[in-house]
Amino acid sequence: MQIETRPYKKIHLGISLGFTVFYSSVVVIIPLFGLFYHSLGIGFTGIIEVFTEERIRSALFLSFSVGLISAVLNLFIGFLFAWVLVRYQFPFKKFFDTLIDLPFTLPTAVAGIALTTIYSQTGIIGSFFDKWGIKIAYTPIGIVIALVFIGFPFVVRTVQPVIEELPKELEESARCLGATPFQTFRKVLLPELWPSLLAGTGMAFARSIGEYGSVVFISGNLPGKTEILPLLIVTKLEQYEYEKATSIALVMLLTSFLFMFIINFFQERASKKLT
Repeated sequence: MQIETRPYKKIHLGISLGFTVFYSSVVVIIPLFGLFYHSLGIGFTGIIEVFTEERIRSALFLSFSVGLISAVLNLFIGFLFAWVLVRYQFPFKKFFDTLIDLPFTLPTAVAGIALTTIYSQTGIIGSFFDKWGIKIAYTPIGIVIALVFIGFPFVVRTVQPVIEELPKELEESARCLGATPFQTFRKVLLPELWPSLLAGTGMAFARSIGEYGSVVFISGNLPGKTEILPLLIVTKLEQYEYEKATSIALVMLLTSFLFMFIINFFQERASKKLT
């Protein structure tokens, strides 16, 4: 005896789809629509005029430049961490593996205060470099360090499962055929890892340009020098310049979306080549 289950499937589909649309609308679509609405209230030319201010252009250049630098650094650092955790056995491996998630769970303000304490001129590391005339805290260097700290877990956790699934026979076969370690990595391993590396790097970059808590302390917030875009948005809101604040946020949103779109495009192309 067969039981007709199609009506129940339709009911479940309707409930699930309705909840998904409602949740997406409340959490994502409506806030983004509000952002576009407030930004376009001053018109397209008004948005362009916002970025003629030297202070805003400096913050824009700083946020995206340090975000890009930190994303590239996270690409290499995150891959190295993931490779070591998967391919090698060493004492306290589980502890270090758990430590990778610390930037995810640690409040960003706590991370910012800790990094500032360490890298300031009176800190353990900052005082050492200060003897050589190198200042870390309250400079773009300190901002990059903070962004690397909060961004590298994205790369590690994205690449680590892919490395775990790679069969070691691929490397052994390549070496038996006379390939050098570099050739094995470039022609055998890298094509398999490239999509996950792109995804992790893209998420790290998107997080970097919008990071506030861990950067606001170590940056020093010097207008035109170390002032980041998220802090500038808060400043504009406190000055009741809502249109300028939303315009800056809109540019950050569109840039992050464009960057993620490009990452997904190349990731999809790389995945198709593998199949």
